[in-house]
Amino acid sequence: MLISDKDGKKLVKAARDCVASHFENKSFKLVGFPDKLGVFVTLHSYPSNDLRGCIGFPDPVFSLNEGLPRAALAAAFQDPRFPPLKKEELVKVVFEVSVLTKPELVKVKSCDDYLDEIRVGEDGLIVDNGVSRGLLLPVVAVDYGWNAEEFLNHTCLKAFLPEDSWQDTKDCKVYKFQAQVFSESKPGVV
Repeated sequence: MLISDKDGKKLVKAARDCVASHFENKSFKLVGFPDKLGVFVTLHSYPSNDLRGCIGFPDPVFSLNEGLPRAALAAAFQDPRFPPLKKEELVKVVFEVSVLTKPELVKVKSCDDYLDEIRVGEDGLIVDNGVSRGLLLPVVAVDYGWNAEEFLNHTCLKAFLPEDSWQDTKDCKVYKFQAQVFSESKPGVV
């Protein structure tokens, strides 16, 4: 385990506090999390649980002290799929933080081997062809009831690639990672 439950709750609270501080034109600083880890912040409308924003960093390029606030602000204000969050919406969204393991290349002899290497519900996926890159968190496959092949197909689509691009083991690389997920149960309650 990378992050304790206690620290996970702190990270979720920090994500909300960061966005709330932005609305108040106040600075926000997270301390106590110096490790470089991948992190995503997801916002869901409450109580419908509809996606409202999700942005993050799959590679461990930032400490959580730096990466979490960046991801929180980006999920709230820069996800191109949604308009920027408005101040009055803050009480109508729940925050979720996913802390990621380092993505590892899935090595296979043939594309069919991917289906045995991917554990739906445990692994998140990244598909990369050198020009385009798509990522789906582990929970996405579970939420949609996808099997490993459907998960690979949709990760390719997320990269704006044909859905069967993962079958080109020469030009397309598949990476997997795991995530610890911490979430509010309702707005402001961890």
